[in-house]
Amino acid sequence: MQERTIMLIDGQSFYASVEKAAHPEHKDAPVAVAGDPSRRSGIILAACPIAKSRGVKTAESLGEALGKCPELVIIRPRMQNYIDVSLLISGIFGKYTDLVEPFSIDEQFLDVTGSIPYFGAPEEIAVQIQTRILLYTGVWSRVGIGSNKILAKMATDIWAKKSESGIFTLRKLDVERVLWPQPIQAMFGVGSRMTAHFHRMGIDTIGDLGRMPLADLKRRMRARMGRNSDIQAELFWQTANGIDPSPVKPSTHDAQQAVGHQMTLPRDYSEPREIDVVLLELSEEVCRRSRAKGYMGHVVAAGAQGADFSQPTGFFRQMTVPDPTNIAKEVYAAAKTLFYAHWDRLPVRKLGVTLSRLVPDDQYQLTLFGNREKERRLERMTDAIRNKFGTTAILRASSLLDAAQARERSVKIGGHYK
Repeated sequence: MQERTIMLIDGQSFYASVEKAAHPEHKDAPVAVAGDPSRRSGIILAACPIAKSRGVKTAESLGEALGKCPELVIIRPRMQNYIDVSLLISGIFGKYTDLVEPFSIDEQFLDVTGSIPYFGAPEEIAVQIQTRILLYTGVWSRVGIGSNKILAKMATDIWAKKSESGIFTLRKLDVERVLWPQPIQAMFGVGSRMTAHFHRMGIDTIGDLGRMPLADLKRRMRARMGRNSDIQAELFWQTANGIDPSPVKPSTHDAQQAVGHQMTLPRDYSEPREIDVVLLELSEEVCRRSRAKGYMGHVVAAGAQGADFSQPTGFFRQMTVPDPTNIAKEVYAAAKTLFYAHWDRLPVRKLGVTLSRLVPDDQYQLTLFGNREKERRLERMTDAIRNKFGTTAILRASSLLDAAQARERSVKIGGHYK
């Protein structure tokens, strides 16, 4: 069987690179994209290499970043623009292979095994792709190459991001010589908390983990983290040994399992009348997206997170509704039932509603009482108005209340301004 050639291509400081390309006057300046530049408490979403060289870090507060780099140029995020650039880059990948799998907005896997006879060696293809992306978008890309996705990912994260060429190949036969000497925290999937666990187990390098018998690793992790850690142990062991049988699948994200939406609230909500407004808006959004995709759901779920993030509390519960639905009124009724059955009456800062066990909405059950078809026609008409004139063209009166978030959410994508 022919060994595959997989690439993981990552856009360097993606949001910041897109903004620097759009603002050539900032070419030689330290630039950061921040969640809310009007507040020093806003979070740094991306920082260009110049800003990083002056100590600016992703996820730190704007105040901390400005303390390190007073001349930092702060730009408000434009999420729709980043999505558009990401799609443009996907189009470039499509010229080389049809096996492209998104990993995030700025990272995508490519299987170029069948492209080598047409475009040259893997490193040559990587240079061609880098050049095209830079020419079309102004974004510099780093390329990790391996025989599977996990090797390509670690080639990118550990080496390509630090090399001048931005390209690195990690071969399976080089795992012991090249990968194993790396510190355990460099391995994909190992965060700070897991690093501490591994250090306490005497595992300091990737090789320490990779050469350990799997049964021994499972035993040690069970002793430290409980009996349910076996699957996690096997995943870590396979990663350390460069094992990943999963193919690059363009359809990975196509099969819809659920439609959900959650919202971090601008302040603590503790009054039922305020919470109800947001639950209704969330139910409407979930149902609108379900109808757009042609789905109804058998199961409604509702969740909440407490206001104290240092000692997080909350819940996520679900219930099966009598008939599959994508009608906001029905989903809202179920979400309210779930919420008030499990809410501890403490202030909440995050709410969510999800519709799952999806089925096509071209066939549905008529009911003896009520008029579901009338409700469906009404909601389809509302969708048509919003699609044509914008999501705030028609709103419920409750969405004009102070607690409502629909108008604010309409100008954002993923919690950030478009």
